[in-house]
Amino acid sequence: MSSAELLQFLITGITVGFTYALIAIGFSIIYNASDVVNFAQGEFVMIGALSTISLHSRGLPLPIAMLGGVAGTALLGIALEKLAVERARGSSVITTAIITIGASIFFRGLAMVIWGKEIYQMPHFSGETPLRLFGATLLPQHLWVMAGAVSLMAFFWYFFNHTLFGKAMRACSYNKTAASLVGIRVKTVLASAYAISAALGAISGVLIAPISYMTYDAGTMLGLKGFAAAILGGMGSASGAIVGGLCLGLLEAFSAGIISSSYKDAVTFIVILLVLFFKPSGILGKKEAERV
Repeated sequence: MSSAELLQFLITGITVGFTYALIAIGFSIIYNASDVVNFAQGEFVMIGALSTISLHSRGLPLPIAMLGGVAGTALLGIALEKLAVERARGSSVITTAIITIGASIFFRGLAMVIWGKEIYQMPHFSGETPLRLFGATLLPQHLWVMAGAVSLMAFFWYFFNHTLFGKAMRACSYNKTAASLVGIRVKTVLASAYAISAALGAISGVLIAPISYMTYDAGTMLGLKGFAAAILGGMGSASGAIVGGLCLGLLEAFSAGIISSSYKDAVTFIVILLVLFFKPSGILGKKEAERV
């Protein structure tokens, strides 16, 4: 195998890995805020992308269409929290997981009604002329995905560590009762967490839509990949989500290139099983013992 081919797999793996990392961070934000694993996260990715494509096709400039798609998806995240998750607060983990799975099925059915079963693709942000890098091909959109992911990760690091509202969200993740006692509006924080997570998923969908075909059911596999990345890195850990996403993306790219693309998706499920068997806390997750 040539060095150019290895570099091509590396570029593809990093691009895909950053996408999975963003989706995994969405899982982590909601898990930290409400102890819920939101299995509808992949549908936020799909809805954000398809909404943006629809708005752009109706004549809106692409940046305005993106803002509309992301804002609409954020509102959908708030609706999920207020209408479903909040009403089940205090229920078991299994109950809340079933609720989010039901929401995922509902969103997917709604998307099929609105957009049908057609395949959609968004225009590239900066054209489709490929760049050559030491024999490997790099699309400008790959750079947008990488730069967008790094920028968002830097933003959320600053948000959670250096802003008052970000620190309030972290406080709720540690102890909601104590946070409430010091004046933090826990319900507002939880709704905001779902809005931020949904918006992050939508941005992920917008970034990858030009280089990945988008359909009403595309969110299912993307959600599973993001969940696998979150598990691999350590559920609830933002830095773990980044590490897990990049590891998973690179594993997929190299397995598809070296073995066969037919086994690309199988890598995700093998990773989940191996991590759950041998290191349930993930790469950067904290080891916890819970009596049930």
